[in-house]
Amino acid sequence: MTIVYLKRGKDQAERAEDDAKTRAVVEGTLKDIEVNGDAAVRNLSEKFDNYSPQSFKLSDQDVDDLMAQLSDRELADIKFAQEQVRNFAQAQRDTMLDLEVETLPGVILGHKNIPVQSVGCYVPGGKFPMVASAHMSVATASVAGVPRIVACTPPFKGKPNPAVIAAMHLGGAHEIYVMGGIQAIGAMALGTETIDPVHMLVGPGNAYVAEAKRQLFGRVGIDLFAGPTETMVIADETVDAEICATDLLGQAEHGYNSPCVMLTNSRKLAEETLTEIDRILKILPTADTASVSWEEYGEVIVCDTYEEMLAVADDIASEHVQVMTDRDDWFLENMTCYGALFLGPRTNVSNGDKVIGTNHTLPTKKAGRYTGGLWVGKFLKTHSYQKVLTDEAATMIGEYGSRLCLLEGFVGHAEQCNVRVRRYGGINVPYGEGAPFREAAE
Repeated sequence: MTIVYLKRGKDQAERAEDDAKTRAVVEGTLKDIEVNGDAAVRNLSEKFDNYSPQSFKLSDQDVDDLMAQLSDRELADIKFAQEQVRNFAQAQRDTMLDLEVETLPGVILGHKNIPVQSVGCYVPGGKFPMVASAHMSVATASVAGVPRIVACTPPFKGKPNPAVIAAMHLGGAHEIYVMGGIQAIGAMALGTETIDPVHMLVGPGNAYVAEAKRQLFGRVGIDLFAGPTETMVIADETVDAEICATDLLGQAEHGYNSPCVMLTNSRKLAEETLTEIDRILKILPTADTASVSWEEYGEVIVCDTYEEMLAVADDIASEHVQVMTDRDDWFLENMTCYGALFLGPRTNVSNGDKVIGTNHTLPTKKAGRYTGGLWVGKFLKTHSYQKVLTDEAATMIGEYGSRLCLLEGFVGHAEQCNVRVRRYGGINVPYGEGAPFREAAE
């Protein structure tokens, strides 16, 4: 097995040091919000966003005024994208059925899918107004039937971004706040004097937002750890360097710490892609951001075989994986750890980010090893229930339960079963003893 790195990014020690600094900042900020509430939120907004409105919450009139600033074409494009997201989310929701089954005569077991009752949706927007993130969180929560959807987004260039606010409103947000970063996450999760806390936080964000969600997990639910964007291009010589370089840099422009990895079995393609990246960075308007990500987090890895490429890809577990090979479906069948796959050269990560309908809030930092991305099912809780309808079933299950409880030493548990055996079966089980075995109980 020969794996060659033509380019490496920051090593894990450096990345861990960055993470430690972020953790400390977030911990102190969340404590400030918990203690000082609205005052802390306002101070943080003034400090980081230079924004201090009379109210962070938008009124219906505020929303109408902002949406009026958009052209008919812009609104139509937002609605088209949102329709694709809703359609796919609804198709997914339709696969999630309530269940009720009689597992034994007189024994009914079931489950119900119940929406989370309040959700806080974070929509990034400080550097770029992430209109699509509103579809992915707010609209999907709406399809799930969440009765209270709170949406937060930072000001863009000192004021609310009309397109983001329109997407939030059209998506079904019940409350919209213009605030960003840790203060938005903390206010939604912890609550303040004017904001009721939510039960769950969702949405992507920068390293500070992702860390805030991590620290708050347990007090509230979260969708997943969706930190700085990651992308991987898996390619062979069926494609050229231009498309590979374009797909890598298209995600590198997200931020200064967006890992982008090329994985190939062609050294020629790898070297040509490195040259093409240098060319594109000279003309890309967002090169000031993309070049930093590429320099510090970009990697180019050359493998001998497709099997090696698969093994390396599953180990990295990247958020976005663009596959452009002579066997794209083979990767679909065999890859196990990733956020989302983009199969073939005709599609790309930006399709998923903005319009095609799959959700773009996806696991980062190897979280794809144990979870998929945000989807309608994340907003639903599957709760089980049971019913015993006959005396015979109550007696038979109770007899087994009695003996199994005592096997573990739980006398109080056993008596919960025994009292049913006595009442519904007419069997006099001595207190604290296991129910006798009966052939009829088989």
